[in-house]
Amino acid sequence: MKLPVQEPPRLYRQIAEQLREWVRASGFKVGTRLPAERELALQWGVSRSSLREAVIALEVEGAIEVRMGSGIYVTETALTAPINPDHRDVRDWGPLEVMQARELIECEMAALAAAHAKRSDLRAMAKALMQMKKDAGRNEVPKQGDEAFHMAIAKACGNSVLLDTLQGYWQSRNGVIFERLSDYFESPDAWQAAIAEHETIYQALCEHKASAAKRAMKHHLEQTHKRYNAHWRSV
Repeated sequence: MKLPVQEPPRLYRQIAEQLREWVRASGFKVGTRLPAERELALQWGVSRSSLREAVIALEVEGAIEVRMGSGIYVTETALTAPINPDHRDVRDWGPLEVMQARELIECEMAALAAAHAKRSDLRAMAKALMQMKKDAGRNEVPKQGDEAFHMAIAKACGNSVLLDTLQGYWQSRNGVIFERLSDYFESPDAWQAAIAEHETIYQALCEHKASAAKRAMKHHLEQTHKRYNAHWRSV
């Protein structure tokens, strides 16, 4: 009989529970404004990325309220709801950690795809890019085309393990924390910039230039990370 393996909670989940316990222990009242994100990160000795994910996790659970341009406020739920970290889904990856992981593998995938992409692969990328432009033109989040573009690159690599790995990363985007993060930091301007970055990647792939494709993908993912980790206006 195999004993169940208990995975440790994600870092941002640990920070979220510690922050919740600190709010209660400090005697904060409902409606109290918490210190700014930068101050909290320094206080806990963590990155602002991890702190931001923890804050959003607590917001999703109703334990705090984020008011853009104002700050982070304590809710009644933070003070009264039972603390039970065991019910958290330990498979729920942190969005910014996923982006860091994507940067590690997708740059190499772009280089590999440049060497192996067939015409059918390039057509799939072009179709996905066109879908992104159409959705953005309708002021809709071009999530479907974005995913299709990156998955077409993974498919062009001809490696099923890489394809499955990237699928796992993209599935995490359906989580509530990722979606809430997107609500805050995705914008029409951000998506126009992302589309332009995709076009640069696509051009390098069409020309089968591995180094150029790798550089373009690295630039795109770095910029994506910056967009999601931008200054959060007084929060």
